[in-house]
Amino acid sequence: MTGETDLQKLLASMTPHLLPDVHVFATLAPGAAMPDGLVPVMSFREQEGLTLIAKEDQARAAGIDGIFRCRMITLTIHSSLEAVGFLAAITTRLAAAGMGVNPVSAFYHDHLFVPADRAEEAMVLLMELAEQNRP
Repeated sequence: MTGETDLQKLLASMTPHLLPDVHVFATLAPGAAMPDGLVPVMSFREQEGLTLIAKEDQARAAGIDGIFRCRMITLTIHSSLEAVGFLAAITTRLAAAGMGVNPVSAFYHDHLFVPADRAEEAMVLLMELAEQNRP
């Protein structure tokens, strides 16, 4: 299963789902062990260390300082990793509203990390974008 590549179908069919937890971005130094009880939703190894996106309460309990309090929105359409323009259209719409977003593409879905205090606003913008692309 390779996912959808047609931009119009992707935008029209996406159903954003806002998860309830607040997440933060954090980092661990190269070679540092993952703290007990910390189960990140995403990790990415960079030269400077391991970047984590984790639930804020888990990070705090593990003694890790996180930044960018955010909420996770999952775009529940199986987008192809080769789809062109999907995240560009979404991030452009959010940027027009003055909202920063950190997108993450996984195998089945794209996920957006938006400021926690603007998550509901992001949902409205995404639903409007989907509606505008329906025939």
